Amino acid sequence: MVFSSTVFLFMFLPLTYLLYLICKNITVRNVILIIASLFFYAYGEPKAVLLMILSIIVNYFFGLGMDKKYKSQILILSVIFNLLMLYVFKYLSFSVSLFDNITGLNIPVPIISLPVGISFFTFQAMSYVIDVYKEPELKEKNILNIFLYISLFPQLIAGPIVKFSDLADQIKNRKVTMDKTTLGIRRFIYGLAKKMLIANTMGQIADAAFNYPSSEMSAGALWIGAAAYMLQIFFDFSGYSDMAIGLGKMFGFEFKENFNYPLSSDSMQEFWRRWNISVSTWFKEYVYIPLGGNRKGKLRTGINKCIVFFLTGLWHGANLTFVVWGLMHGLFLLLEQYEIIFFVKDKYKNNIARKIISHIYVLLVAMFAFIFFRADNIGAACSYIGRMFTGFDQGNMLSSYVYSLAFTPYTAIVLVFAAAFSTDIIRRISHKFEELNKKAISEYIGSAVSLILFALCVMNLFTATYNPFIYFRF
Repeated sequence: MVFSSTVFLFMFLPLTYLLYLICKNITVRNVILIIASLFFYAYGEPKAVLLMILSIIVNYFFGLGMDKKYKSQILILSVIFNLLMLYVFKYLSFSVSLFDNITGLNIPVPIISLPVGISFFTFQAMSYVIDVYKEPELKEKNILNIFLYISLFPQLIAGPIVKFSDLADQIKNRKVTMDKTTLGIRRFIYGLAKKMLIANTMGQIADAAFNYPSSEMSAGALWIGAAAYMLQIFFDFSGYSDMAIGLGKMFGFEFKENFNYPLSSDSMQEFWRRWNISVSTWFKEYVYIPLGGNRKGKLRTGINKCIVFFLTGLWHGANLTFVVWGLMHGLFLLLEQYEIIFFVKDKYKNNIARKIISHIYVLLVAMFAFIFFRADNIGAACSYIGRMFTGFDQGNMLSSYVYSLAFTPYTAIVLVFAAAFSTDIIRRISHKFEELNKKAISEYIGSAVSLILFALCVMNLFTATYNPFIYFRF
């Protein structure tokens, strides 16, 4: 089930929330959320829900064993179990196919359906056991609390990844207030608008450019397609995160922010402090720091970063294109660290020309990296990029189709909103109203905008057929 569907918006969410409000006991509320979350997941993945339940139960018992004599061995077993489960369902087919290509053997490639959200709930389960190993007081004896932590539907499918220590107290003690509900609904609508009005519009343009051989497209169409895809994936994923955070507030939970305007960054290092914060934080805490972080010299730091970005890319998908995407980001972070790319350093921060160049540099690196993220294979990505600089011959019908989607009044309006939502200009305006003691006016405007956006989203939902979520693949 997806957030941007009529079933979720007009049936599942209202019924779940109404039942949640009627019941006041926290334990009963938790059971309601567990049942609702399992139904939410089973609605689209009826068989995979059994896999998630197995993961929850096994990791619950791993956590219980952390006060035993052999807790180090139990930790190793838990990591092996989780990674093996992830490998079988996500990477086994890919690795067998890659082995066949390298060796020339024709080992049958197993066809295994990828359970939606397995990367997210597996990482949450792993973090719980690892954290209990380091801090035994986090151990949870009530299995229902672990069920709720891992299966909670707002962040189950595509994050953000939440640490158990951030939710442990909230699972046992939280309140639903009018203010939190209002903020939650508004945040959910903003995320829905990002998804339905911006990401879907950009996605149609990107698909028109990427779904055909790049050799048949003009350079202009390919540049438009690459830029559209970068906007699509940002607003698709950040929109989902906004909806998850908003839903969490409605049910009394507080999730940490997952995006902080990454497209306004002036360096790739800053970009990764702002992009998919929960995933980058997970790899930092559970991979980068255990490897030694930046404590063992520049060379080792560089190697550690390469390992982290290799794994980050691989985590996103079982394809070499994702590995290249991750390593590209790691490479540019190293170039910045060693000051080969020098203009991103803070000592130039007051230079306007530097800021413009740095911002363009970040957008270009992100855009070219996302071409590998989107392409079916490395060859197709390289061909696409090459054609962007050589395809200046006369356009054809395919290119004209891209232009017809990109250059419309509606797309122009969407791009204006995309530019606004890419920066913190809306937040600044809101703060300005508060400084002028005009918070009530700000609230009225916010509510009116939310109603208008929701109406537009509903109209779009009933008239459009294009409604994918990119991160459901991971």
